[in-house]
Amino acid sequence: MPLDIIVGSQWGDEGKGRIVDLLSAHADYVARYNGGDNAGHTVSVGDRIFRLHLIPSGIIHPHSVGVIGNGVVINPITLINEIRELRDAGVTINPERLQLSYAAHLITPAHLALDKAQELSRGERKIGTTLRGIGPAYTSKVSRQGLRLSSLINPESLSESLSTHIREINKVLVSQYDAEPVDVARTIEEFRGYASILSPYIGDVSATLGAALNRGRRVLAEGAQGTLLDLDHGTYPFVTSSNPSAAGALVGLGLGVGYTERVIGVTKSFQSRVGDGPFPTELGGDIAEHLRGTGEKPWDEFGTTTGRPRRVGWLDGVLLRYAARINGLTELALTKLDILTGLEVIKICTAFQKGEQIFEYLPLGLTDLSHYVPIYEEVKGWKQDISSARSWEDLPKEARAYILRIEELCGVPIRLVSVGPERDQVVEIN
Repeated sequence: MPLDIIVGSQWGDEGKGRIVDLLSAHADYVARYNGGDNAGHTVSVGDRIFRLHLIPSGIIHPHSVGVIGNGVVINPITLINEIRELRDAGVTINPERLQLSYAAHLITPAHLALDKAQELSRGERKIGTTLRGIGPAYTSKVSRQGLRLSSLINPESLSESLSTHIREINKVLVSQYDAEPVDVARTIEEFRGYASILSPYIGDVSATLGAALNRGRRVLAEGAQGTLLDLDHGTYPFVTSSNPSAAGALVGLGLGVGYTERVIGVTKSFQSRVGDGPFPTELGGDIAEHLRGTGEKPWDEFGTTTGRPRRVGWLDGVLLRYAARINGLTELALTKLDILTGLEVIKICTAFQKGEQIFEYLPLGLTDLSHYVPIYEEVKGWKQDISSARSWEDLPKEARAYILRIEELCGVPIRLVSVGPERDQVVEIN
């Protein structure tokens, strides 16, 4: 059955938004399954730049229905603002085009306050959270004290549950972190307003998508963040609070394994990371500046959500091989190949070394990467502008060699290569 899952194969920011936008041309439903507004997908269409944090980026296509699954945590004001911005840009948004799972959890001002207080208390041990309340919202969910989106449908129960929720977190804020408590009455009033706007969009996403798949409709599951940030399989504790890996799509949308047809891993032609945490192939100096850009262009390496400059480095073949296994990737989409243009030499990490031992696979997963030194292989770079390439033959032989070497290292075929930010700047490889 035609469920295609798109996952990030690195630490997020791989350019999933533009790949989702491309594949959405053939999708009936595009469904977001994890994370919150700590994610950001940027799509460039002509002279318009769309920066989306919650609504699936495939909704820009007029025929696609956008869906937000139960695995997502939702800040209602972010979602409402996003709806308004899309409408202002001429995109049709109504309950027929956007559905929200009743089982998705809400992010409240109490979660935001707690996130900030916890990160400040960590000092030098800070995780690098985006301070969007994501972790505390998932904590509330797991401890069975969270607020589901379905609570917005009943204003009376909303007031009671929201009051209890905020008062409990206020106790922690004041006693443990000496922080200001959240105003209960004002928050209840704000959420009543959110409820009046969002209630028509709330439904049973699992039932909607299951029925669509059974009718032969194509569903594209859009992940946020990346595999190396997965709560269970990432570089713990420097991870996100959800499961961005492919299995998370099934749980986060309420769908069975048998629906899956393709698992498409998106990987940048180099590596990047926002925030703290291990990064074996990280670079500094002129090459890092070349890869990162200045921030003047929307596609430069600065966070869509945070605006923070991303750390950058060479492509890590060991971690990509790991991501291929964790997700069961059927294919790869390689983004930002054009950014490598002009480099004399391009390096790829093919293995790690610890003492006298060489590792092509990490013996204990991603528990601690600080003891491993990357082993590099060098390939020749290219000078030609590849932004107009539209076929395999249009690419310089050096670029083709680089692509083939990545395939060889991770054992997954590369089917799409982006050579620029626009929709049509893609090379499809059969």
